[in-house]
Amino acid sequence: MIFSSLEFVCVFLPVVFLLYSIIPNLKARNALLILASLVFYAFGEPVYVLLMLASTALNYLTARLIAGFRRHGKAILSISVVLNLGLLAFFKYSAFAVESVNSLLNTSIPVPEVSLPIGISFFTFQAMSYIIDVYRERIDVQKNPFYLLLYISFFPQLIAGPIVKYKDVCEAITSRKQDINQITEGIWRFIFGLGKKVLIANTLGSVADTIFDSDPSSVNAAVAWLGAIAYMLQIYYDFSGYSDMAIGLGHMFGFSFNENFIYPYGSRSIKEFWRRWHISLSSWFKDYLYIPLGGNRKGRARACVNRIIVFFLTGLWHGAGFTFILWGLWHGLFLLLEEYLPRLRKLPRVLGSIYTLLVVCIGFVMFRADSVSQGFRLIASMLTDFSFSSSSTSLLVSQLTPFFIVMLVVGIIGCAPIRPLADKIRTLAYFKADTSDEAAPTEGVKARSTLRVLLCFASLLVLSWCILRLSANTYNPFIYFRF
Repeated sequence: MIFSSLEFVCVFLPVVFLLYSIIPNLKARNALLILASLVFYAFGEPVYVLLMLASTALNYLTARLIAGFRRHGKAILSISVVLNLGLLAFFKYSAFAVESVNSLLNTSIPVPEVSLPIGISFFTFQAMSYIIDVYRERIDVQKNPFYLLLYISFFPQLIAGPIVKYKDVCEAITSRKQDINQITEGIWRFIFGLGKKVLIANTLGSVADTIFDSDPSSVNAAVAWLGAIAYMLQIYYDFSGYSDMAIGLGHMFGFSFNENFIYPYGSRSIKEFWRRWHISLSSWFKDYLYIPLGGNRKGRARACVNRIIVFFLTGLWHGAGFTFILWGLWHGLFLLLEEYLPRLRKLPRVLGSIYTLLVVCIGFVMFRADSVSQGFRLIASMLTDFSFSSSSTSLLVSQLTPFFIVMLVVGIIGCAPIRPLADKIRTLAYFKADTSDEAAPTEGVKARSTLRVLLCFASLLVLSWCILRLSANTYNPFIYFRF
């Protein structure tokens, strides 16, 4: 089950939220959320629920052992990390590793037929952050296994992030309250994210898929750039839309998750881009890999090696394929160039933005490609193929439908930092009115009431539009399946 499905929006979420709201006891609420999370995961992965439960049990026991036997904590942690990464490697990378060996050595080792558990990269990294923080004594070990199970399995962040650290939610797990303003914020944020996913990402993704799947003879520079831009916007609105929905769901149930995307396409360098893109993953690699490797404390050369390692693994984390590895190394390369050529980070604002968008866009072509050869072919078309043929013209024109053009424009505008303005409007309409309505002038009260009505109407309009699109359109990809 995914957030942008009719089953979730029309059945699962309303039922779970209603039951949660009428249950007064926090322990019973936690039990409901655990049960709902297991049902949510089992809807698409009934067998792999056992894998997630086994992962939780493993990390619960090892954390208890680390806390109880500090003298042997490092050895216990090492064993736990190896087991966690071993599970991830087996299910996600075993087939890729065997295929690579067969291709390189011309062998015929049987390729294991292992299906990828949805969200395994996310819940594995969350579990590892928990045991590492227990070892570092940043957090107290959790003695209640059900609290840890709720942390790992909580359905809003289970299959597409953000990657939540235990220290950020441990207090909410044991003591939280429902607040009407928080619920309102959560519902608005969920609908906002759903609209980004269903209306913008799906529309742009359909065009990107068509172009990436087209015959190479039909793809010239204009078509290739359209596909590249469509995919660059698709993955942003898809991924950030899911993060918005997760954050909104968290608010609805009393949790606060950190932001995962902060207008990354407004960055003026690749370094800035990674401070704004998939922040929870960047933070995870920084805290649990880059800094332990030495960070930048052992000289510039060592720092560069550490960054290459981090971005190699960042690419590999996203998928078992050389396209993902090259994408990660591509970003690592430009981070090194910015380190040794600081002028790249100090370009004028417009030039810096253009440079960053070009690097990101070309990188995402390789990220989306089905093979390395297809990725290089499309990049070559973008940069060198300025010919026009009847097939390329026909393909280009067929994709430029009115609805696509509207969503493309909306998507481009939405990359600008407009959410703070929206937040101010909602704050004015809801959150500042409670203590001042009686004393406020009549005109102010009417203005706030009108604003509330308009915001409710806009939210209902977007929600209804999304439901209609989901009902009428079967195209609703889940692009994090490979993650």
